[in-house]
Amino acid sequence: MHMACYFRRSIASKLSRALGRSEDAFISALCAIPVSKKQQSPDFRLSVNTLLRNGILPTNGDLQAQTEALASQLKQDSVVEEIFAGRGVIHFRVSRNLLVQKVLEQLCRERHKFGVKSELFDGLKKGTTVVEFSSPNIAKKFHAGHLRSTIIGNFIANLKESLGNNVIRMNYLGDWGMQFGLLGAGFQRFGCEEKLKKNPLQHLFDVYVQVNKEAENDEVIGQAAREFFRQLEQQEHQALLLWKQFREITVEEYQQVYKRLGVHFDIYSGESFHQQQAQEVVQRLQRQGLLKTTEKGTGVVDLSSAGDMSSYSTVLRSDGTSLYITRDLAAAIDRKERYNFDEMIYVTDKSQGIHFQQLFQILLAMGHSWAERCQHVPFGLVQGMKTRLGEVVFLEDVLDEARARMLRNMTQSKTTKEMVYPEDTAEKVGISALIVQDFKGPLGSDYKFDWDRILQAQGDTGVFLQYTHARLCSLIHRYGDGEEGAFDPSLLLDQRSISILQHLLRYDEVLYQSVQDLQPKHLVNFLMTLSHLAATAHRELPVKGSPQAVAQARLRLFSGVCTVLANGMKILGITPVEKM
Repeated sequence: MHMACYFRRSIASKLSRALGRSEDAFISALCAIPVSKKQQSPDFRLSVNTLLRNGILPTNGDLQAQTEALASQLKQDSVVEEIFAGRGVIHFRVSRNLLVQKVLEQLCRERHKFGVKSELFDGLKKGTTVVEFSSPNIAKKFHAGHLRSTIIGNFIANLKESLGNNVIRMNYLGDWGMQFGLLGAGFQRFGCEEKLKKNPLQHLFDVYVQVNKEAENDEVIGQAAREFFRQLEQQEHQALLLWKQFREITVEEYQQVYKRLGVHFDIYSGESFHQQQAQEVVQRLQRQGLLKTTEKGTGVVDLSSAGDMSSYSTVLRSDGTSLYITRDLAAAIDRKERYNFDEMIYVTDKSQGIHFQQLFQILLAMGHSWAERCQHVPFGLVQGMKTRLGEVVFLEDVLDEARARMLRNMTQSKTTKEMVYPEDTAEKVGISALIVQDFKGPLGSDYKFDWDRILQAQGDTGVFLQYTHARLCSLIHRYGDGEEGAFDPSLLLDQRSISILQHLLRYDEVLYQSVQDLQPKHLVNFLMTLSHLAATAHRELPVKGSPQAVAQARLRLFSGVCTVLANGMKILGITPVEKM
């Protein structure tokens, strides 16, 4: 049980006995209160309005009288120290000694499981979750535009996994379509095996640019491209062999980029896997009477509520070949049969919103009720992402630039510790800066990219987050974590310590909020506040020179903060550093 739940459960139990309702009825009306920088905050808030809305209290009663009656019940609970009753809401503080003792005991006992065992998650179904993310196109260098899908999908997978779900991380590669006809025909004309071995994706990129340019003025190349793709669709050996080579080369190259980002996949799938199944989907749509043919000869599914074709989705070209949505339908059905998932989450930019809306609608029309448990998580665009070389095209350039800039900042800083692999630390801190910048706001919003702001050592940045964690690691490495032997809770009753402990009460609620809307901003904001509180406490509550019992208690507090920072950072997809 999470310590916030210890207090929630105690209070809910008291109210349950008094009013003859279940404890769970009161749990949802209780929440921890964000810490205030200007004044001492209460620890919890009980919403009387929520109890009324949920039918726990009679709606015909006097609100003020009901609030006061509940407040008087709370006063009898031994964990409650102070109560502030307003109209329809009750704020209260719990016993300070008990707060210190319960929070630090829990942290010491649970460590990396801290917060995720909360009763708040009891009602959530823990099953199999498929997360499809990143999904770049093969035979091209990893474009910077795929960064957001990669890190957002990784966060969602980490979050679900931390809460006990069986997560399948899937990379659905763009590995089919007419562009491969063009690339195949281009490689047969301009390709060079030597260059392909030396710098594979750059060579394929150069070939693709060259063949596109030539195709503008030469219809023969267009015909050759269509012929190559026809050979692919017919599974002809030579064409398939070349395509497989392109795919394997790309996946190997991408895995190097994913390794730098700390991202892994369980499955590398792709559109090519579902070519045959796409045709089966079309036949099934036909049998179910869902497929209609337009005057142009295209196959469509009517999605209008009135059945008047005012809204429809095209699933078949006039020449009988499948489209992206047809292959997506086949992929979704195949995944359900293969993995029997409880939910599937697609992470792509917001421009694909209508595509997924139509995808889920068609699946439901086909009788697949599980499509209600499929979700699209959309994100906005990054504007102005540049390196010193100009406009960014490839992600590797962004990662190289982040590492180089961070290494320069670390070299110039007087507080930088000596490190065996400074480039490795600079890479991790640079990537954490990119992730935090991306996750600070709502995912659906566009944002402007700014190197100077991202890599600042102060303020709400990934650099500050890593710096705080590294400082606490250094302190613990020097003096220990304070967890051996008993400690005296009364030595941590100062306002700095209490503010940190109050803030930690909210951790399970923040994770709960994150899993409800799949937005990383809640966790980022929580960790930033924790870092600022820890930085102030580190300055004002010295370990060195303090009496042993005081030093021991403070070390236990700082060790707990360090654990929660590391846990939260890992969920975000950030690798915590211990020195910088």
